Amino acid sequence: MNYCSECGAKVEHRIPEGDNRVRQICGHCETIHYQNPKIVAGCIPEWEQKILLCRRAIEPRHGLWTLPAGFMENGETTLAAAERETDEEALAKLTGVQLYAVYSLPHINQVYMMYRGELVDGEAAPGSESLEVQLFAEADIPWNELAFPVMSETLKLYFADRRAGSFPVRTGDLIRMADQTMQLTRY
Repeated sequence: MNYCSECGAKVEHRIPEGDNRVRQICGHCETIHYQNPKIVAGCIPEWEQKILLCRRAIEPRHGLWTLPAGFMENGETTLAAAERETDEEALAKLTGVQLYAVYSLPHINQVYMMYRGELVDGEAAPGSESLEVQLFAEADIPWNELAFPVMSETLKLYFADRRAGSFPVRTGDLIRMADQTMQLTRY
């Protein structure tokens, strides 16, 4: 941000009184422009021991597979965002939706809220952000074609939990290491 969205004056980078971090502050009206992590909400849609993946029709990672997920909108809950994203990307409705995982990704300033739910009647089709959608058994997941490390980690945990017959709410931090690999620290 170079200019204040309140008055249009140039912003400065400094620590406001009573704070401990450098913020973007308008030099004219003194509005503090906080930058906070974005929340991504998504879902693991399930149907007859398979899960639904979407092949991305948009960047980033065009053409790769992912779970339906996206940025939460103002005025909606994380659950509503996960259901909306599933509908937008896979034209799918869900039932029995439950929170499954919460991950912090500090290197990209995002928090992922992942749910799991049953597809209504097993119905799905590509939405405007998907090239195709497909139900996959665990053995058929295209692991090398998954768009994002957070989705790969989510699916690994999901299948381990399914084998164990229990779905606790998972929490953790997905940290980018010096060699650019990702490491999930679970709590």
